[in-house]
Amino acid sequence: MGRGNENTVLVLAQRDDRQFAMLKDLAHVVGSQAAAFAEASKDATVILDWSGSRELLRTVFPMCGKVRWVHSRAAGLDNLLFPELVESDVPLTNGRGVFSASLGEFALAAILYFAKDFRRMLRNQAAGVWEPFDVEEIAGRTVGIVGYGDIGRAVAMRVHAMGMRVLATKRHVLEMADSLVEQFYRPDARREMLAHCDYIVATAPLTEETRHMISHAEFAVMKPTAVVLNLGRGPVIDETALLRALTAGRIKGAVLDVFEDEPLPAGHALYRLENALLSPHCADHTADWLDQAMRFFLEQYGRFEKEQPLKNVVNKRLGY
Repeated sequence: MGRGNENTVLVLAQRDDRQFAMLKDLAHVVGSQAAAFAEASKDATVILDWSGSRELLRTVFPMCGKVRWVHSRAAGLDNLLFPELVESDVPLTNGRGVFSASLGEFALAAILYFAKDFRRMLRNQAAGVWEPFDVEEIAGRTVGIVGYGDIGRAVAMRVHAMGMRVLATKRHVLEMADSLVEQFYRPDARREMLAHCDYIVATAPLTEETRHMISHAEFAVMKPTAVVLNLGRGPVIDETALLRALTAGRIKGAVLDVFEDEPLPAGHALYRLENALLSPHCADHTADWLDQAMRFFLEQYGRFEKEQPLKNVVNKRLGY
């Protein structure tokens, strides 16, 4: 296996998942406490943060004097980064893009849920009521994607195929050329974009710049028929402002897979809203999502072993 024999992988995990059997050809140690890595850390060159905490990684990282690469199973890094890792020369990669396809499908399903008023159908069916009503066609409607990355593009591919118009915000607009997107906007011009949208999909990573990027001022410019989806990170949307917009009928509805506080506490006001559709942060949990994550790490490991450029190298200072 060449240079692979020289590498030891530390796997930070909360439990012993079956996917670790896929690491059988790699020298690796799995643990949920720093003590588990006391001996192996001396020679470890790779850290796989499978499901460990930031505190565990922050403790283990300085123990590994030979570490040359850190990989996060997750795409979101706001709960992972810490100064020592950010300031080091050790590259960090993440799972960006691995789960985007299923999130794109979820977005399309959520759009159709509101356009066809499936909640009303189910309510009438449960009550045994025959009550015909009008539904909406999504072709020709406008989708605005806030934070156009891998998830955003997966959404754009699917809604564009349904005849919908796509607008998007992107940090570096001048560098973008994408046949799926009719127009790009800088993040500071997002309200101009939001005013045109029938469906708004937040897929931005969480940074200091994106926290509460959609708040009272943004809801104020939206159409009263707009539906907001959050598939990125919970705090990108100001939940207090969202609740106010939903309860006042300022917007038509919201679809949330992520929340400011997770798990969403029992008794939270969002649970009681007829115009909200809630998913407990599992919209990308297909039957093989963890297998996909491990296969991607193994692909990355093969590149690392051959000294080829790694995919998904994170700009640690920007946080994505």
